[in-house]
This record gives sequence, C-alpha cells and structure tokens, in this order.
Amino acid sequence: MPTIKLTYFDFHGGRAEPARLAFSIGGVPFEDHRFAGTEFPEIRKFTPFGQVPVLTVDGVQVTQCDAITRYAGKLAGLYPTDPFQALLCDEVMYVVEEANVKIGPTFRMKGEEQKAARLALVEGSMPVYLRWLQKQLLAHGGEYFADNRLTVADLKVFVDVRTLNSGRFDHVPTDLVEKVAPALNEHMRRVSSLPEVAAYYAKFSA
Repeated sequence: MPTIKLTYFDFHGGRAEPARLAFSIGGVPFEDHRFAGTEFPEIRKFTPFGQVPVLTVDGVQVTQCDAITRYAGKLAGLYPTDPFQALLCDEVMYVVEEANVKIGPTFRMKGEEQKAARLALVEGSMPVYLRWLQKQLLAHGGEYFADNRLTVADLKVFVDVRTLNSGRFDHVPTDLVEKVAPALNEHMRRVSSLPEVAAYYAKFSA
C-alpha cells in the first residue's frame, strides 16, 4: 500500500471530502492533513496552481480533485471496473464539479455583489444541475448513481447536497434541494446513515 497524504482545509465539505470519505470507508490508510484558512497563503506556495486539495503518493504530489477522488475510489473499491459504469460515475462527478466552479468566484465577493451573484445561481444554474442529478439518480434505480452500489459519485453528490443544506453558503436557501430535487435529500440521508459514513463523522464529534 502506498504512503498517502491528503492536504486540504480543516472543515467537513469541499473538494477533498469525497476522497476523505472514500479512504475512510475503504479502510485505506492515509494522512488527513488539515490546515486552517490562515495557513493557506503559505500552503499554496508549495502546490501546483496554488490550489488544494493535493494528494501526495509515495512522495509524488498530485493535483485536481476529481482525479484524486477517482484514485481514492479505486483503492477503496468504490469506483466501477466496468467502463460504462465508470463513465456514468465520472459524468456525475464532473457535473457536480462544474457547479462548484460556478459558485467558486462568489467566495471572493462581499456584500451585495456576493448576494446578487449567488441569487443568480439559485435562480439559474443550480436548479438545472440539481434536477439533472435527480433525474440520473432515478433513472438508475433511485439509490445509487452508477454500478448499482455506492461509488465515489454518490460521495461527491452527498458532500455537495450536505453543504447546500447546511446554511454555509450565504444567500443560498437551505431548502433549495428539497424544493427542486427532493430525491437528492433522500439519497443524502441514505448515505449519511451508512455505518462507515456515520463512523467517519462520529470520530470528529467524540
């Protein structure tokens, strides 16, 4: 087993959380390197593109969150081996990441500028993404997004929906998911109730 270190901000959510979950669910040993936001200016000096997450595997640093998540999924047995099911898994992950890219610039905004930008997303692209994800979930049986089992696609959507519901994003209603794609909330609750997922979060609240 390679020596693995995952570096990201110290909070539950964001682009590293699906990989954290995958490693934990699969029992893959890794160093969960978390840092405070105040440390980021120094951390970014040593990362490609000045971004996180980064994964270090046997001393080799790797960037790009979906590549990291896919790798974690493969080690944890949470990524399809069938090429078509892998395609479906990737499709869902990329759609969620595209939505994340759209909201990303709003974190650098303040006040009315941020409010206007986020309300534009709430009234525009966010419902489009959420409804598409719900449609894909239901088209594949209603429980999982690919391979008829838990994959990293489910973890990526789980983290995203959990965050949207949390109130962490100012000006994004916490009932947005329930209003436009309630099946995604059912999916989130199902994933959160898995013993491995519950155990992962329980260790932080102990």
